[in-house]
Amino acid sequence: MEAARLPRVQGDPRQLALVAVLVALAVVGWLVTDDRMVGMDAGPGTELGALGFYVSLWVVMMAAMMFPSIAPMVIAYSRTQQKRRERGKAQAGPLAVALFVGGYLLSWTAFGLAAYGVFEIGRSLSIDALAWDEGGPYLAGAVILAAAAYQLTPAKDVCLRKCRSPLDFVMGYWKPGYGGALRMGVEHGAWCVGCCWALMTALFALGVMSLGWMAFVAALIAVEKLLPWKAVANRGIAVVLVVLGLAVAFAPEAVPALTIPGSGETDDAMMQMEGSP
Repeated sequence: MEAARLPRVQGDPRQLALVAVLVALAVVGWLVTDDRMVGMDAGPGTELGALGFYVSLWVVMMAAMMFPSIAPMVIAYSRTQQKRRERGKAQAGPLAVALFVGGYLLSWTAFGLAAYGVFEIGRSLSIDALAWDEGGPYLAGAVILAAAAYQLTPAKDVCLRKCRSPLDFVMGYWKPGYGGALRMGVEHGAWCVGCCWALMTALFALGVMSLGWMAFVAALIAVEKLLPWKAVANRGIAVVLVVLGLAVAFAPEAVPALTIPGSGETDDAMMQMEGSP
């Protein structure tokens, strides 16, 4: 079993402070997301609202869901930058860490915009056969099953290895200066998107405006990125997704926390989304 190679931060107050900042930003992200999404969960196929509202919420969601999982990578980048400064080789100061994180969010924002476009195009087609009372549960279940299948692909394995090897990534993709920090963040974000895009797509199938399903997907991402047993975590998540996908397809009423489209509780959610800025 492969153990994740994580930088040590014990006894280094600067790195401990960096972890604390990332966790604090994630907590703020969860609180803001919870406040903005109250009453908006309409289950699978939840409307995304206006583009400006969606993008701002998406960025906050990514910070909430991803910052704890990327802490080892940010620490590795920060420590490398710090050592280079001590040797007189660094061309960027502490701001470089913020740019690295910002570049990471840019990659996920690009994915979020692409997802928004695909989702809105799909909704505009108004295919009756895909309505929830027709084939909707099977479509949602199929999306989750596809995410389970992706867990076992070589592409997933390559991307996950990049995410689980912070020091290898930093040394292999190092670029100096503030521009380099931003570019490295974008590149790491791109690998992370390659690793987790299917899990995020499953979130859309479960209800992207659901704080509970957000937490569920964030937990899966943290498990496969941070636990030392890569293969066990990866295949275990695939099994969980298979069970969940089948349940959504064939017995959605039995899935805990799943909001059923068309139920009375979704009417308020639709009104909330229509009124979102």
